[in-house]
Amino acid sequence: MADDALVRLSGLSKRFVKGQETITIFDRLDLAIPAGDFVAVMGPSGSGKTTLLNLLGGIDRADEGEIQIAGQRIDQLAESELARFRAAHVGFIFQFYNLMPMLTAAQNVELPLLLTKLGRQQRKSHVATALEVVNLGDRAKHYPREMSGGQQQRVAIARAIVSDPQLLLCDEPTGDLDRATADEILATLQTLNRELGKTIVMVTHDPAAAKFARRTLHLDKGRFVDAADLAA
Repeated sequence: MADDALVRLSGLSKRFVKGQETITIFDRLDLAIPAGDFVAVMGPSGSGKTTLLNLLGGIDRADEGEIQIAGQRIDQLAESELARFRAAHVGFIFQFYNLMPMLTAAQNVELPLLLTKLGRQQRKSHVATALEVVNLGDRAKHYPREMSGGQQQRVAIARAIVSDPQLLLCDEPTGDLDRATADEILATLQTLNRELGKTIVMVTHDPAAAKFARRTLHLDKGRFVDAADLAA
């Protein structure tokens, strides 16, 4: 594996128990993602795509194996340590924005910073910068209901990057958007990757979305396979 890996999975196993049945999602999965990479993860429903993101983000725990992010074994962290690590190093972008409807764009973006020791003016400055990055500096005082779906997703992206994380985890970030708006969001992610050096792992079912990434990984039955194998 590459020495410059920001993300490294080694021998990762994950199982779910459903009634009397044990379902294996991953069985000794290995993966290395270099810093500055933009990876699209594709695969059929049930192949483990969202589970992979949840494991990388520390939302879910593996049954076996190691998960290393930025040199830190997150599988060894206690819940409180994991929450602090996540707040500092990982940003999440979801399909349905998950904005608080009673908060303005700026207030939504500020939410992750409330977990930090930053003062009010520092938080305000970080929020303004994040909104400018996604070209929404003029919508800071608008509420989600006053914005389009694409604008709401850009607010969600600003919230994900406001604490300057190294890793962005995106779960179908354009799944609820029309093609033109989706392409705008994907171009924003591409800019974050190419100009700001963010490492991005994006789950998508959309081949057009995957083309914005630097490379595509295909998950099938809990393992990574070549696209040629899928077509066979």
